[in-house]
Amino acid sequence: MLELKTVKIEVPEGCNVILGMAHFIKTVEDLYEALVNSVPDIKFGIGFCESSGPCLVRHEGNDEELRQMAAKKAYEVACGHSFIIFLKNAYPLNVLDKIGNVPEVCTIYAATSNPLEVIIAETEQGRGIIGVVDGLKSKGIETEEDIKARKEFLRKIGYKLS
Repeated sequence: MLELKTVKIEVPEGCNVILGMAHFIKTVEDLYEALVNSVPDIKFGIGFCESSGPCLVRHEGNDEELRQMAAKKAYEVACGHSFIIFLKNAYPLNVLDKIGNVPEVCTIYAATSNPLEVIIAETEQGRGIIGVVDGLKSKGIETEEDIKARKEFLRKIGYKLS
């Protein structure tokens, strides 16, 4: 038996989401430490799927609403040792290196503020993430005007020098 499914993840305004795979029960606590030590005033919730023993969704965070949202979405995904992080007051680029350095983390599938669709394969044994659909299909190739607007935007938000 093989069944393909999708789980939609809507990202609330002002938030980002990170979806990945890890391998051990202490992952949820190690991710918590990595996040809380990365950006002052970061707010986040983590949901982590345990795939052996009681197979529970473990959850942590320093924002109760994001914590509950992460636990609920992790349970909907319910794949292996997958994890989902909802965060605000920070961007994925502020924390991805810290998350990637957590020893249990194997893969990061997506880090975005776009809506996601998680493509899941379900077998008799369990479920696995095949991939993700991150946002919308490309609509064209940027023009010189688009390049100028992109560069101006990056400088306006302080990610590039003037």
